[in-house]
Amino acid sequence: MTGISFTIPRRRPVDGRPCPAPPRRLSHANTRSEAALTSSPSSPLTYRAAGVDIEAGDALVDAIKPLAKSTDRPGTMGGLGGFGALFDLKAAGFTDPVLVSSTDGVGTKLRVAIDAGLHATVGIDLVAMCVNDLVVQGAEPLFFLDYFATGALDVASARQVVAGIAEGCRIAGCALVGGETAEMPGMYAMGDYDLAGFSVGAAERGALLPKPDVGPGDVILGLMSSGAHSNGYSLVRRIVERGNAGLGSPAPFAAGKTLGAALLEPTRIYVKPLLAAHRAGYVKAAAHITGGGLPGNLPRVLPAGTVAVLDARAWTPPPVFAWLARVGEVEAQEMLRVFNCGIGMAVVVSAPVAEAAVAFLEGQGEAVRRIGVIEAGSGEASVRIDNLGAGWPA
Repeated sequence: MTGISFTIPRRRPVDGRPCPAPPRRLSHANTRSEAALTSSPSSPLTYRAAGVDIEAGDALVDAIKPLAKSTDRPGTMGGLGGFGALFDLKAAGFTDPVLVSSTDGVGTKLRVAIDAGLHATVGIDLVAMCVNDLVVQGAEPLFFLDYFATGALDVASARQVVAGIAEGCRIAGCALVGGETAEMPGMYAMGDYDLAGFSVGAAERGALLPKPDVGPGDVILGLMSSGAHSNGYSLVRRIVERGNAGLGSPAPFAAGKTLGAALLEPTRIYVKPLLAAHRAGYVKAAAHITGGGLPGNLPRVLPAGTVAVLDARAWTPPPVFAWLARVGEVEAQEMLRVFNCGIGMAVVVSAPVAEAAVAFLEGQGEAVRRIGVIEAGSGEASVRIDNLGAGWPA
């Protein structure tokens, strides 16, 4: 068996001090904070006085080393201390690969996590938003890098975030090979942070999706979502405000959870089930249903001259969507344009294998619904959703 090793970028020296070789870089913006501004002109200035705590950064690096190491997979190579992470596609089992890349964030779902003081799952969201975009092109996610930026580093909460990132990588089967932690006083309010993720996957040249024969007669399967995933949270937060609901109060739609915890239900990662179905020959196309909902995302994998005709009675959206629609008085068409409304992934299959595809995906742990068909249309690909009854999505 090919040996597996692990490589991640070395931390740059800070203020001339030598650094160990940890599994991510830690950069510090050269900015002034109130502490620096209020120092006596005759007092010697320090980086800590400027708002940057090097020791906290060192503590975070030590805390997350084992998290990154736990995501190792075939293909990672090299030793610690390089300026970049190496990956061996041949060792990962590819012969004629095409690389596929994706970058994304978590959006204002982070505001909910910060306000609720719950940081353990937004890292899963970060990974999911990237790797779900890779798998719909037939690509296997190989490695992941993250960017974590904050005004003043809180080691405990930052470790929770990175632990979530590592968990997302394990679910997706990709390696967390590096990252950047930027402590930038003056850029973020106290306690705030931001996240960005970047992932690279690969597919054999002849196995890319969508396939060229997608067309009328094909069946559309929906893989159920875990909730709002990581889209529409600017509207979610306005609805929470309108309902005068505290994030620490019981969730009206999720027994035993606070509202904050229920709204932070992490994005489902569809990588392994969908890859397995693709390799078994079932998948002709797939669409990750993010911002824009089904109407905005499904046409991206359909050819011109087709229309995806969906039946809203074919699935029951998770209860969070009925609550959002009711409290926010959000109309059905707007719900469908903003949220996934219960369908996190749409999968196109040939009609003769539709039932077998459903059984296969259910065997992989997915909740699957047969939600529509592709019909001939005119012009650009589009979506039509029938049977949106009064009160939908209740």
